[in-house]
Amino acid sequence: MNRTIVLIAALLLGACQTASTVSEQASRNAAANAALMSALDAQADEVRARYTQRHPKETLQFFGIQPGMTVAEVLPGGGWYSKILLQYLGAGGTLLGADYPISLYSNFGFMTPERLKAKETWIADWSQGAREWGVENSAAVGAFVLGDLPESMHGSADAVLFVRALHNLARFSVNVDYLGQAIADAHALLKPGGIVGVVQHHGAEDMPDEWASGKNGYLKKSFVVAQFQSNGFELVGDSDINANPKDQPTSSDFVWRLPPSLNTSGDNPELKEQLTAIGESNRMTLKFRKL
Repeated sequence: MNRTIVLIAALLLGACQTASTVSEQASRNAAANAALMSALDAQADEVRARYTQRHPKETLQFFGIQPGMTVAEVLPGGGWYSKILLQYLGAGGTLLGADYPISLYSNFGFMTPERLKAKETWIADWSQGAREWGVENSAAVGAFVLGDLPESMHGSADAVLFVRALHNLARFSVNVDYLGQAIADAHALLKPGGIVGVVQHHGAEDMPDEWASGKNGYLKKSFVVAQFQSNGFELVGDSDINANPKDQPTSSDFVWRLPPSLNTSGDNPELKEQLTAIGESNRMTLKFRKL
């Protein structure tokens, strides 16, 4: 009889603890959703206008990004995602910007000697610029260059985001393995079980490998998955959040024909209208976990 009572009490206690855990998780998710919506609503009109194309709410939720995390964003540029992340991560979080190496930038024809020289102080310049954006309740800011990750940052991040950043790493990895170095840095930077989130222009599997090498902006999903799996990650999620079936490039097309670049239709209003109707590129959205 006593054993029966003890068993029943244990089952009831376990049920209460489970219900409490579920309730706490629901509260955390609700708070995170409110924080994310607040960060999204705070952005400039031109940023919010692209939410229907870039789906930042759904993307960040799919990757499991939460306030208070330490998140690295590869190729943060002018801060389209950075400004959202700084507010969303909040004062208890940290955003780390990660830029391409100077040697990779030297492959771009538009990089003048002056622009390459300016890259030498990118870590300090980007960090200071991010602080000067005046984001309310901002996360802390740091930065590093891929291929030169400080040992002090090892094991410090909860997530690393490669948002439309892999194609240049892949296309120039002929003499220098920029892509492999970047993935190795992500692995070293992450805590055990940390997440890599990828949003990348998606090339169809039946397209020529040379075309889908990154030089046209597109990569094949099989290639991306293989690169991360061979460098200590497992694929744990695959979403159509950023898919666009209207984007059906031929082997003579590159991604920059589409919005927002529209590089091929400057003097052709009909072509511009046609490409604008397609919208931004078809993108794979992949979630990897550090093994």
